[in-house]
Amino acid sequence: MSDATEAPLRAYRLLPSMGDFRSLFLDTVPRQRLVGWQSHGSPEDRRPAGFSAVWDDGDVEPGVHLRATEFPSGTPGAPVLSRRIADLLREELCRAGSFEPLVIADGPAGIPDAESYVLYLVESVVDCLDARRSSKPKRLAGRIKKAVFLPEAFPADLPAFRLPEFPTAVYWTGWAVDRLKELLGDDLEARLVWSEDPALTPHPNPWGIF
Repeated sequence: MSDATEAPLRAYRLLPSMGDFRSLFLDTVPRQRLVGWQSHGSPEDRRPAGFSAVWDDGDVEPGVHLRATEFPSGTPGAPVLSRRIADLLREELCRAGSFEPLVIADGPAGIPDAESYVLYLVESVVDCLDARRSSKPKRLAGRIKKAVFLPEAFPADLPAFRLPEFPTAVYWTGWAVDRLKELLGDDLEARLVWSEDPALTPHPNPWGIF
């Protein structure tokens, strides 16, 4: 992609925007299996399969209609995309991983069925963190509050990647985020984690909850 290596290099966390949207969560067992593979596996190991998820049915005020978006999950290491988006960006996104079937329990009226979504399993793990200038990974989850990347090692040609130091989270590169924003608009929140452009200010807590 011609614009993949154009400056400035950028990395983001993606999640659904705040608003009247229905959220999707992986079920506990497949989520644990995914985290185990991300933490201890490698692209050569057998990839996890059998993913299932459920729509959030939390308290909703009477008369408020929650709609499903095409990027409905904020789980850091488990991006979920609509099949429409996956099909449109298949060639680009499959450079870094694969689309896995996702079984979704029946949701409220108006919520799309299981065949409408896929899990994006990001396999690319890239050693590009500037450890000297970054925050130390949290002991349990490995979460890095402030990440600074080495420009010469940054995977500008990939749409997304994971770090050896924080393997359970997906970082998205700038050009991929631009493409997704073109398609999803305000339904998608993009939190800047890092940029080589000092004029761009990173989000103060990119991995915080919604």
